[in-house]
Amino acid sequence: MPPLDEYAVRPQQIEAGLVTLKKRQRNVVLLGITTSVFLIASVIGLFVQQDFVYGFFGLTTQVEQLHLPSSIDAQLMAVGQQPDYFVNLLAWFGWLFLKLFVAFIGSFFVIHLLRKIRFFAVRFQSFVLKFVGWIIAFMVLWGGLTYVQYDLKSDHAGEYQQLVHYDKNIQESEISHYLKASEIAVPVKNYLLAQTALLHQPVDRATAIPYVQALIQAEQQDPQFLSYGFKPEQLWSMQNQLFDKTMTPMAQSVSQQVAQANVLSTVVYWVLLFAIAIFLVMSLLLFVLSSHLKNRIQRIGQHLS
Repeated sequence: MPPLDEYAVRPQQIEAGLVTLKKRQRNVVLLGITTSVFLIASVIGLFVQQDFVYGFFGLTTQVEQLHLPSSIDAQLMAVGQQPDYFVNLLAWFGWLFLKLFVAFIGSFFVIHLLRKIRFFAVRFQSFVLKFVGWIIAFMVLWGGLTYVQYDLKSDHAGEYQQLVHYDKNIQESEISHYLKASEIAVPVKNYLLAQTALLHQPVDRATAIPYVQALIQAEQQDPQFLSYGFKPEQLWSMQNQLFDKTMTPMAQSVSQQVAQANVLSTVVYWVLLFAIAIFLVMSLLLFVLSSHLKNRIQRIGQHLS
């Protein structure tokens, strides 16, 4: 009969298994963090998906930026024209995902590094203090990236805001002063001033409505209307934002795009709901598994000691 020592587990084997277990627990935590980031991104995406889908089709549910028609002179065009709205939306969504990922993951690394300092190592033994430290690190990282994001586009945004800004009366705006001194056609002036009123915060509906109504009348009566270079999508946005319906043929020309955008928006909505459910379940299971592995590692460590 073989001696019992042959069946005994050696301490070296237990320690090696413990190291492997710790690696698995760390991998599970990292995977749980990753699924949590995707969960947060999916939740945010659920609220912005309609704007994102509409932007893909060149549409916005309300006026988001100033469009300058081709009949405007080059001087005003250089100051006021913004990049394509969909490109702006892509950039915003990209920054959002970057800030979420960096702030979420980076906060754990900050806490890990701080725990190497004795002052923080003692205090971070408390879960509450460690969580507060994580929140502070998250806010600092998020704030830093937000500063970088807006600093990169502050120069052009400043010129653009100065062009359309006014306090109470649209006649105070720089674009209104420019249009008064120019020989631009009246429908073009109405087009620009309507957008300026709709870009005001809060939206200046009382000022925008007469300008949009004048545009509707001009489309019916002015034979040169099509030559001004108006954007049908922008006319559609203005009419639906103010009157909740499409009122002119040029605005109605984008009805097919609107229908396609609504169908795709519905599909994306349900896909995101499904993704939220999947990532939520995965995150919960992974963190429960991580907690189980952590408790098991602690029990093995106590037996070894």
